[in-house]
Amino acid sequence: METKNYITAFCKIDPEKINLNHSIIFSETDHMNSVSFLKSAYKHFMLNYPKFYKMDKLCQLAFVCSDLLLKDSKITEKYDTEEIAIVVANSAASLEVDTEHQDTICDINNSFPSPALFVYTLPNILIGEIAIRNKIKGENTFFIFDKFDADFMSSYINSLLNTGKAKCCITGWVNFYEDNCEAFLYIVEKQAGVLNIENRAEELNNLHSN
Repeated sequence: METKNYITAFCKIDPEKINLNHSIIFSETDHMNSVSFLKSAYKHFMLNYPKFYKMDKLCQLAFVCSDLLLKDSKITEKYDTEEIAIVVANSAASLEVDTEHQDTICDINNSFPSPALFVYTLPNILIGEIAIRNKIKGENTFFIFDKFDADFMSSYINSLLNTGKAKCCITGWVNFYEDNCEAFLYIVEKQAGVLNIENRAEELNNLHSN
């Protein structure tokens, strides 16, 4: 019989609000763009990570979401750093910064490639930023799907935990393209936790869509 695993915390970000464990903890009504919204949230929660301003937009989104998710979870105290996995997916990969980088090299007579942009032209860089920030050294994987695939994600994460490859996983969806941002990150553990939500596709779809 397959062992049950549980979603113990989640954080969702869209261009207008941040939802942490069913509570709206931050919102803006000034119709600001996604970049301004993320910077406003970063300042509001005093996340204090100077490198934030050097990150591309996708990493900034992942950083804010993961920092708020992990702030009170204590998973880095409960588990060894090698026991925590990070698995993230999206649909646009790193296309936002890829486009910016392409603009700097497309004119052969006026080419000015930027190393600061080039370093972010892989979507799994956001996993690296989360890992560095939290000193996490466990397994990590990045997937590209047309849309959030709750069936695959629940099955994959349950397999990681049930086979002992990880004891805890930070996972979810982080997408940023053409000023449209969406982040849904959550923690999966073997213990039920306060939320008491099983890591099943039905539960994931409900959390993601509501």
